[in-house]
Amino acid sequence: MARQPRFGLPGFPQHVIQRGNNRQAIFCDTGDYRHFLDCLASSATRHAVEIHAYVLMTNHVHLLLTPSSVDGVGKVMQSVGRQYVRYFNDCYQRTGSLWEGRYRATMIDSRHYLLACMRYIELNPCRAGMVTHPSQYSWSSYRRNGCGIEDSLVSPHGEYLMLGAADESRRSAYRALFETAVAHRTMDEIRDATNKAWVLGNARFCAAVEAQMARRALPLRRGGDRRSAVARVTVEGIKGV
Repeated sequence: MARQPRFGLPGFPQHVIQRGNNRQAIFCDTGDYRHFLDCLASSATRHAVEIHAYVLMTNHVHLLLTPSSVDGVGKVMQSVGRQYVRYFNDCYQRTGSLWEGRYRATMIDSRHYLLACMRYIELNPCRAGMVTHPSQYSWSSYRRNGCGIEDSLVSPHGEYLMLGAADESRRSAYRALFETAVAHRTMDEIRDATNKAWVLGNARFCAAVEAQMARRALPLRRGGDRRSAVARVTVEGIKGV
């Protein structure tokens, strides 16, 4: 069966997951984390992809990226994958693939899911029981987004910038978001859309993506036709949805 092509449009963020093969560790010491971030930074710059949030876990990574071209995210992931696997195999005298197949990704409806997805990503170490607060974890974007610690890898998204008129007010508002847990339903939606490569957004957003890309953005529902009046939304209206 042919692989389903990933969704991607310039200027629209994507949540990306890359896992180690058989859930094996892909980071063994501090130098590994740093090298991966260096590879990510150079590749993102080369392919004009912005990074809004990230977390490097022991055996997988989460990224929130906005490309300036249709294939920008794919080029970044391919470049990082090749560079890092070569480094990792050389360091640990191993051969073969490090990754569990293709990376997984979903295109995000910024207005409704961007900040929730950032929280989902940066709370990973807490859900794994590694720390009690995301500020305690060194290998994520929370310390930049929530604490203001310099991290040249991170480019603030417009939704983040709208949290406040100044840096400190934005950070304060962002920290306040972490005082409540991400709703279980929202977490399930993020996981499901990412793992199954569907679009993460409301009906109007998904219908507009379908109109632009000429393919279904969501799995078919049983009974009834989801493509009613919302399917007539034009792609120019996506960002305003």
